[in-house]
Amino acid sequence: MKKLFLALAATLMVMGVHAQEGKKAVRQASRSLGTFNLDQTNNKAELREAVELIEVGLEDPEMAKDPGSYLTKGEIYNEVANQWTVAMQLGQDTTGLPKVESPAIKAAEAYMKALELAEKRYERKDAAEGMLMTQGHLLNAGVAAFQNEQDFDLAYRNFQLVIDLHKQLKAENEDSRLDEEADYQQQLYLTGLAALNSERVDKAEEYFKELYKADYQEAAIYESLYTITAQDTTKMDEAYAYLEEGRQKFPDQVSLLFAEINHFLKLGKLDQLIDKLKDAIEAEPNNVSLYSTLGSVYDNLYQKEVQAGNDEKAQEYFDMALDYYQQAAEIDPKYVDAIYSIGALYYNKAAAMTQDLNKLADDYSKEGLKKYDALKKDVFAQFDKALPYFQKAESIDPNDMNTLIALKEIYARKDDLEKSKVFKERFDKVQAGEKLQDSYFDKQ
Repeated sequence: MKKLFLALAATLMVMGVHAQEGKKAVRQASRSLGTFNLDQTNNKAELREAVELIEVGLEDPEMAKDPGSYLTKGEIYNEVANQWTVAMQLGQDTTGLPKVESPAIKAAEAYMKALELAEKRYERKDAAEGMLMTQGHLLNAGVAAFQNEQDFDLAYRNFQLVIDLHKQLKAENEDSRLDEEADYQQQLYLTGLAALNSERVDKAEEYFKELYKADYQEAAIYESLYTITAQDTTKMDEAYAYLEEGRQKFPDQVSLLFAEINHFLKLGKLDQLIDKLKDAIEAEPNNVSLYSTLGSVYDNLYQKEVQAGNDEKAQEYFDMALDYYQQAAEIDPKYVDAIYSIGALYYNKAAAMTQDLNKLADDYSKEGLKKYDALKKDVFAQFDKALPYFQKAESIDPNDMNTLIALKEIYARKDDLEKSKVFKERFDKVQAGEKLQDSYFDKQ
């Protein structure tokens, strides 16, 4: 029994020694921070030591229950965050500063833990004061991560903590950097954008819906809510309601107009697209893709009318498609989408006429043969119109498989089997994953 008592006493003595070491490390960390503050230029080693010691001190289970230890940790990491922010903003040498990942986040977590453990009023007050300072460091770090580093995940974590600290400060009836409603809403907006870009869709939706209810005047709110809601294809009407409301409030916001265009494209509502695209062209008259997209809308309408047998309406849409494709090519002579599309427009017209040609093939009457020859001539005229556009498209992008197929087919129809074979071989190479370095027509 005596031996057991002695063993227990020895264990308690060891624990007491460890506790003393932990307390000593925390105290020394605080002293090192104080020494650093006396001469921040020459005492960077003291700040590094403070970082190391506070982590050692908090490994002690007893110190990990002490709110004062976390207050010291928050103060140290706030200073690290401050030093890095000042150095980056002023272009100062960062040699000697502690290499700490996300010091503002570490400071925030330390103050929240201190508040959780605090039993005395002055401890809660000190934690609140630290939180207020940390909000500024978190905001700076979040903006830097979002704008400079494009690290949206890190930006979100910093921004979210600004809001979390705000809520805790308000629960303590303390001041916060987000006390003004405009500042709070702006923080929600920044955090929502970071959440959306870091694929935290649920959190982004939460923040943006709060802003939507508050009638926050920012067009991206409506575009974002549309994008989020439209991910569920059963909610397209609900999604479009956000977009429609945004367009009414921000009629000059081009991004909303483009979102609306993409919405109708996705649904295949071509008739409704035309006015939207014309509005977009008026807003951005040099945006070549808008002309090409409107050409594509008319192209699709043309094909529908051909299938329906409405020749007059089909020709009207054909002419409109050709006009907008040509306008796109005039703005940018190397805009391959428009150039290829003109070739495809003529090619598809010839292909549609070929179906009628096949119907006449069995009519051997004099009148039937006459009609056949006239239509065949017209078919080849359309292929001839298409050919130079495909040739130009190939000279711009020799690896486009659709262009290579079209060239192979046209040359086969023209009985130029040698060239048809050339383009079949080039197509096979691209299809197999090979990258063609040179255009065939650039060599001609």
